[in-house]
Amino acid sequence: MRLVHNSLHDEVAAQLREKIFAGELAPGTFLDEAQLAALLKISRTPLREALKVLTVEGLVRHEPRRGCFVNEVTEQDLDEIFPVLALLEGRCALEAARNATDADLEALEALHQKLARHAKARRINEYYAANFAIHEAIIALAHNRWLATAIADLRKIVKLARLQQLHAPGRLDQSLSEHLAVFAALKARDGEGAEAAMRTHLQRQRVALRELARAQRGVLS
Repeated sequence: MRLVHNSLHDEVAAQLREKIFAGELAPGTFLDEAQLAALLKISRTPLREALKVLTVEGLVRHEPRRGCFVNEVTEQDLDEIFPVLALLEGRCALEAARNATDADLEALEALHQKLARHAKARRINEYYAANFAIHEAIIALAHNRWLATAIADLRKIVKLARLQQLHAPGRLDQSLSEHLAVFAALKARDGEGAEAAMRTHLQRQRVALRELARAQRGVLS
């Protein structure tokens, strides 16, 4: 008997997750089960199971007698999440410094060179992609699936906020400098230094997001 690894409700959850991250289902949107079931051409049973998955992930909230809504991320949520992310990714950097081979460091150096080129050319979208690849590489080098899972779950909530901290004034160059500090510590096999540098990097991301949100409120007021 062949096992089916992806059940229907997992596939539905993936589709809904993609729509949420793409902004097709905006924060606060009521998730009408009848409409979604018709749109996805499925029955309500797998849809409800998918909504349970997204509720556990924090992307959806369930309100008794009202139904499900796309979750909204508040400034307080971000204030609480980023210190935890800083701790987790800092630990990944520490373990990566212990585990990285020379070949791993060469691959990371190539990614940082790409990051620097994108920063110099002010290619923000490409910078984001290289930045994500670097974070993923460091997480993978930690060889700790519990850290990786916890970080992935928190990232989903941050992604829901649809905020771009690199648009804050001066943040692009600051971010590059922080990344280079992390890499320098990794290259020196300085676990504690890499951990501290990664924590600083995540903490400054939150500061940049807060400043950007404040500036946007000022424009709207």
